Amino acid sequence: MTTATLLATRALIRLSGADVAGFLQGLVTNDTGRLATGQPIWAGLLSAQGKAQWDFLLWPDGADVLVDCEATQADALAKRLSMYRLRRPIAIARDETLGVHWSAAGDDDPRLPQLGHRWLGSPTGTPADDAYRAHRLHLGVVEGVAELGQDKTLWLETNAVELGGVSFTKGCYVGQENTARMNWRQKVNRRLVVCAVDADPGEAARAWYPALGLAVAPERVAALRDGGPVKLGAVDGHPIVPTWLATAIAEEPVA
Repeated sequence: MTTATLLATRALIRLSGADVAGFLQGLVTNDTGRLATGQPIWAGLLSAQGKAQWDFLLWPDGADVLVDCEATQADALAKRLSMYRLRRPIAIARDETLGVHWSAAGDDDPRLPQLGHRWLGSPTGTPADDAYRAHRLHLGVVEGVAELGQDKTLWLETNAVELGGVSFTKGCYVGQENTARMNWRQKVNRRLVVCAVDADPGEAARAWYPALGLAVAPERVAALRDGGPVKLGAVDGHPIVPTWLATAIAEEPVA
């Protein structure tokens, strides 16, 4: 029996050439110096105002770096990275020789151990995207343009601190000023949360998954602290607040 592990909705962009980790260091939210340990990291590429444009995992591959991103966003992301490249001798292109794989049996995802085991391997296999999405959402972890929004959500509102997607010691990157200011002031008044819903929440939600009865929506920390349902348009949403998020919400100063 073949085990489904391939994340067919993911793609890989390979960056190769002169100091690609250094190139990315000045662009993304996380510290690419950590790639030297051989482990992937989760990061984002932000707007100048500190809002999420794309999120992805970065994998070291010798001197190269592989960007594990949404397949539907790979071309746009590669194009944006190429714009920042200027005259640097760096090649940026889709790598179709590898695929992204996932299994719930494991604990090495850099965002949250409970997310499971993630690795790079053959570009073919039986897709596991539906199982991965359900597993991830029930853990309260959001990702991708549909859930984060593009130029809609400040990076710290995506729970980036709690999921290890930002460094406050690495130096400058795109959107760093507003991100650092929010952290210094400890003012993250909204959070993206996964909510159980019984009907379509409409525009009140970023994403809706009717087969799972789940939606992703921005919600104010004060409302999440109450512990009850929140209003998503005309629909009641019941937030999924796992321990890792509940701790952050409890400690968050509320304006």
